[in-house]
Amino acid sequence: MILHINHIARTQPPKPGGRAPKGLGELSSRVVGTLVGLIEERHIEPRLLSSLRVHLDWLQYKANFREPVVVRRTIDADGRPMSLAEIAIDLRQIDPERLDWELGEALRVVAHGPGLADDGRILLDDFRPLRQSVIWKFNRLFWERVGEWEAASGAGFEAALPGGKSTANDEQAVADTVATFFGVLCDLEKHGQLPPEIYALEIGVGAGTHARMWLDRFKAVDDEQRSGYYPRLRCIFGDYSQFTLERAREVAGPHAPLVTLAPMDALNPFKVLPAYRFKVLYVHVTNVYDNLDFDELVRRDGRVSLVEGRAYLASAAVERLAADFGVEPVGLRDLIHRLLEVGPAVLPDHDRGMAFWRAVWAAVRLEERLRLLDDRDDGHVPPGLTTFHLDDLLAEAPDDVRFHISRGAAESFANTLPLLHPRGYLEVQDIFVSSMEEYRQSFRGPGKLDGSVVAWVNGALLRAVGRRAGYDVHFVPYTYRPGSRTSILHTTQRA
Repeated sequence: MILHINHIARTQPPKPGGRAPKGLGELSSRVVGTLVGLIEERHIEPRLLSSLRVHLDWLQYKANFREPVVVRRTIDADGRPMSLAEIAIDLRQIDPERLDWELGEALRVVAHGPGLADDGRILLDDFRPLRQSVIWKFNRLFWERVGEWEAASGAGFEAALPGGKSTANDEQAVADTVATFFGVLCDLEKHGQLPPEIYALEIGVGAGTHARMWLDRFKAVDDEQRSGYYPRLRCIFGDYSQFTLERAREVAGPHAPLVTLAPMDALNPFKVLPAYRFKVLYVHVTNVYDNLDFDELVRRDGRVSLVEGRAYLASAAVERLAADFGVEPVGLRDLIHRLLEVGPAVLPDHDRGMAFWRAVWAAVRLEERLRLLDDRDDGHVPPGLTTFHLDDLLAEAPDDVRFHISRGAAESFANTLPLLHPRGYLEVQDIFVSSMEEYRQSFRGPGKLDGSVVAWVNGALLRAVGRRAGYDVHFVPYTYRPGSRTSILHTTQRA
């Protein structure tokens, strides 16, 4: 048995008086002691121990897709079962009073497969790569109807972010961003290269707060310097949700005449904006990449596996939903898939439909398994990259590691670069893993953020994408909020 401790990064221990013992060290020791005791009592055959991995995690997302204890089995590229198995334990969720039973059941599942504990649950899809999971249909529904979700929750979606607001909306951060942009504009003008129209693009405008702050500051600096740049500014708002775009234009207030709305899928901004090729001088993105689809890969013993998941509702959640909404359990799965098609109108009363949607999303869990990859299988590699780029990532990764292939972020990034003016640049604020080593230090998602899916973004992968397109990618810490895990990505064109 190999033990992996995946919470090296500093985390907050359970509060005194909570269910768990004080401190992660004490809880970890108790878990390990219980496991060893169960093994001594022959709850698992000794022959299985050599291929068993036990992972101790601390999931920083309070809402996530994991049970306190989960088992991951492994299959080969042709779907045949293999001996390698993993038990993953979330120290944040684990109840010490149920520890013996939870771990005993996990060991039994490793040895004999699923049993009575799985009776009564509902599967929402089959095992498939995470990028194809039904969870992304929930994610899309959220962004299509974010206004209805906010009305039901009584708060804007930004309230779910750490600190209750977006890192994009810091006054000093906005001022520094505008100052940097003005430096670029002034240099272009000095050399007679400034275009007649100055294009700026914001992808994922959210509530419109950052755009308004940025435009206010831009105009103030323009007035102070008498540069005459403001009347030449053309600001493009890009977002998936028409509701969000209209709201952002209203928030822009007196700057609205400068604004163009561009409904878009964040995966391909260029598809909507081909007329702006090589014209955009500044692109800003905040908290978008972490909400785009991804795969996860695992390297164990020198071999690479793809994480496959299938969404389900545990039996207790099925009983609760059936009772609360007067639905027969046998019809619940079809009702949920209907919800993903029509939204809260799945029930005659809109408020009950919203309550049903929120309750289902809170209950969704993911069962995972590992599928060994054939060396020739490049279906998990984002468009524009090859398995050779994956080899480069693995070369800088630890021997045993689980990491994201941030397909959606890589695709969005690659499809934004063609819009950039030769002196234009991309600025992205998000939660980035800037080196592969960081994946060993703590859980990086997926989690649930309000009604959406969220996961850290593989910055090393974006470096590979940028390099291929002729750009260097840099990461700097976000210093405007103490303790923030946000980083700022910016691009420079390679000489």
